[in-house]
Amino acid sequence: MAGMLTLGALGLGLSVDAFAASVGKGASMGTPRWRDAIRIGAVFGIFEALMPCIGWLIGKAVATWFSAYGGWIAFILLVGVGGHMMWEAWHGDLAGAHDTEETKPAMGMFSVALTAVATSIDALAVGVSLAVMGVPLLAACIVIGGVTTIIASSGVMIGKHAGLWLGRYAEIMGGAVLILIGAAIPVQQWLMGG
Repeated sequence: MAGMLTLGALGLGLSVDAFAASVGKGASMGTPRWRDAIRIGAVFGIFEALMPCIGWLIGKAVATWFSAYGGWIAFILLVGVGGHMMWEAWHGDLAGAHDTEETKPAMGMFSVALTAVATSIDALAVGVSLAVMGVPLLAACIVIGGVTTIIASSGVMIGKHAGLWLGRYAEIMGGAVLILIGAAIPVQQWLMGG
C-alpha cells in the first residue's frame, strides 16, 4: 500500500504542469463539457503514462544524455506552444477566417498532444529511475496516467469557469503559463548544477 501512495504522490507531482496547461486550455475553449475535459485529460494522462515506459526502455546509457538535454527539449516545446497560443489569441480573427470547422478541433487536439508531450518529458527520466529502483512498471504507468487524467480533466473545468470572466485573455494567460513553465526548466537545471 505504501508503494501505491508513493506512486500516487509521484503522479501528483508529475501532473502539475499538465494541470496548469489544462486550465489554460479549458479557459480558451469557452464552455467545455465534462466529455471534452475527460478527452483532454486522457491525452495528458496517456502521455504521462507512456513517458515512464519509454524511459524504462531507453535505459541508463541514454539517460545521461537525456538528463542533459531533456530539459531544453521541454523548454522549446512549452515556449513554442505557449507562444503559438498567445499569437492565436491576439490574431484569432485573422487566423480563424481560414479555418474550417474540421480543422479547428484537429489543430486543437494537436496542440493538446504537443503540450502533453512537453509537460510529460520529466516523466521520461522518472521511468529510468523506476527501472533502477525495481518499481513495477505497469503499476507505475497506470497510477501516474490515472492521476494525471483526473488532475488535467479537473483543470479543464476549472479553466472553463475562469474563462467565463477572462474572455479572450484566457488563452493569452494559458500561453503565458506554458512559457513560464518552460522558462523555469533551464533555471531549475542551472540551480541544480545541471
